[in-house]
Amino acid sequence: MTSTAQQDDQIAAPPGVLSLTGHPVRWQLLSELARSDRQVRELTALVGLRQSLTSYHLGQLRDAGLVTMRRSSADGRDTYYSLDLAACRDGLAEAGTALHPGLRLVPAPLAEPAAGGGRRKPRQPRVRVLFLCTGNSARSQMAEAILEQLGGPRIEAASAGSHPKPLHRDAVRAMRERGIDIAGRRSKHLSEFTDQRFDHVISLCDRVREKCPDFPGPPTVAHWSIPDPAAAATADEHSYQAFVRTADELDTRIHFLLHAIERAPARSEGTQ
Repeated sequence: MTSTAQQDDQIAAPPGVLSLTGHPVRWQLLSELARSDRQVRELTALVGLRQSLTSYHLGQLRDAGLVTMRRSSADGRDTYYSLDLAACRDGLAEAGTALHPGLRLVPAPLAEPAAGGGRRKPRQPRVRVLFLCTGNSARSQMAEAILEQLGGPRIEAASAGSHPKPLHRDAVRAMRERGIDIAGRRSKHLSEFTDQRFDHVISLCDRVREKCPDFPGPPTVAHWSIPDPAAAATADEHSYQAFVRTADELDTRIHFLLHAIERAPARSEGTQ
């Protein structure tokens, strides 16, 4: 007969992602980063711990590949942390499968946008999203175009910059290879939109985040700390890949944004 000790030895340990994410502090950090990229000092204030202890937990999440870190382009002394939503999804899905094949987490597919706005309920306004960066020449223009394509008529997307510059040719090229033509779009100053209501305002540039004005509403505000692909721009092919990577990251983040928008409480026209 098998002894209790032998039985204990045969019990499989739970997947590491469960013990990692199940810690209250780490779960709070993940929850905050699911809403917006954050500086380490912001996370420290949100969880109410010393910065050294907050950094320890962030290090645990980084080692597991759930969180990434990069220096701020606005101030190199600051650090932004980002949640890798795809990695979290995959890790939690595998954890469910380890317990039982029928418990694998499968994200609900995004509903296909219908032509002419047929999906929307009567009198339900479109969700308005504004993307901001410095030049409105690459990141925010790409994000606007990708969201328009994925969201269809249920979404109204816009973009602007604090110091508009002409549309970057590599941004046009990267979008064209994804089947989206942005060649005819103009760069816009964020002042064109400061009196408009948006449901979501998303800054893509660390510098713009610190200068972002208040908008009526107020909207849900988030920050995606995405490096400027034009900063690596030269005449060679290698620099063009920075625009491809930016488009890929925006595509992933926007897919998750659309899931959040779909499951948000219904809005009435009176809230607009």
